Amino acid sequence: MNYLEELKGILGPEQVSVNEAVLDRHSRDESYHEPVKPDAVVFPLNAEEVRRVMKVASKHGIPIVPFGLGTSLEGHVIPYSGGISVDFSLMNQVIEVLPEDFLVKVQPGVTRSQLNQELKKHGLFFSVDPGADATLGGMAATNASGTTSVRYGVMRDQVRDLEVVLADGSIIHTGSLAVKSSSGYNLNGLFVGSEGTLGCFTELTLQVYGIPEMIVAARASFETINQAVDAVVSILSAGIQIARIELVDGQSVAHVNAYSETDYSETPTLFLEFHGNEAGLDQDIEFAKEILTDHECQEFKFEKDVRARNLLWDARHNLAYAVMRASPGKKMMVTDVCLPISQLANGIKSAQEGMHELGFEGGIVGHVGDGNYHAILMIDVDDPDEVARAEKFNERIVAFALSRGGSCTGEHGVGVGKIKYQQQEHGDSLHVMKALKKALDPQNLLNPGKLLQAAERK
Repeated sequence: MNYLEELKGILGPEQVSVNEAVLDRHSRDESYHEPVKPDAVVFPLNAEEVRRVMKVASKHGIPIVPFGLGTSLEGHVIPYSGGISVDFSLMNQVIEVLPEDFLVKVQPGVTRSQLNQELKKHGLFFSVDPGADATLGGMAATNASGTTSVRYGVMRDQVRDLEVVLADGSIIHTGSLAVKSSSGYNLNGLFVGSEGTLGCFTELTLQVYGIPEMIVAARASFETINQAVDAVVSILSAGIQIARIELVDGQSVAHVNAYSETDYSETPTLFLEFHGNEAGLDQDIEFAKEILTDHECQEFKFEKDVRARNLLWDARHNLAYAVMRASPGKKMMVTDVCLPISQLANGIKSAQEGMHELGFEGGIVGHVGDGNYHAILMIDVDDPDEVARAEKFNERIVAFALSRGGSCTGEHGVGVGKIKYQQQEHGDSLHVMKALKKALDPQNLLNPGKLLQAAERK
């Protein structure tokens, strides 16, 4: 009996697919990296079925690649070594809401919007907003963050416990329901961000928050990026209850105007959001206005109306689509780095210069509250010269970030696109990571070729 027959025996034929269209769907993510089809796709319903799949894979030496919605941006879910793509779309239940503990238990296939729809009934929300409506399992696997991380933290800060199926088929929990613990190693921190290389998540216990009494959005434009970043530093230093601070460069604002039919000033612009109660927010907004004026803000506008606020953030979230529409027929390459906030303005200016020198259309947007910025390039993936120039641009911004004490990625993860920078960033610590990988996955079956070392293509 071959392993496909074994899989059908433990899952049922309808949960195992070798259909070409299904294989193609699981051959790619939203990145520019070359797609490769898996040999099969399975659709488990629970942790026990994932355990059985893992047992079969271990027995036959077959690679396992976890798959959520494929919204990742560095080739995380592309099965370059072939094998089984484990699609978690049927494991999409909100298991339990614990409102008094501000916790929720979910299966990995639950999406961010699905979770927030359920939490709204309890006056709660889940804070991590990477832009895409990704699955919670995928967000934990890549340690996603996004626009709200400046106040609420990144995905790693929200995970209280994970149920994980390891390479040998055993099932473990990495934490508890308690707010804190001084017992044992921090396995939550190890598995969050492991990109499917250490185990498959089958249940997540996540921290959630009360919906703020009041939310106010704002837009502030500046003549220079330095002025905008300096204003951010001053706002953070003042202790203002800011939930989001996004920087969009002038070129990107032009794309937004063309796509969203807005008329924003096409200069470096901050998109901000304040959370709190009415009395406190009124004070914070007045203080923020003073700070923005001190930093030569050319224009600012505050929005309390829900519809106007949503339009503002829709414009920001649609930036990638705006850039795509400006370059029909090309593929979007989105890359990110993270810098100390004091180096962010210089990093963005260096990226703009590199984009211009290498002849790319695109834009730059930054989660300036935590020093993370994204560069969006449109490239012809069938043009080797253009792909090479895109790689050169990526190397340039990564080199700048690492030279200033930053990271090659603050949010997108490593996948296959950033493996080449791991040794430079981590030095001897990379040996520790590889030792952990070997201890937990001695056959190198879990998402091989990602995060730590490149795979041999099948």
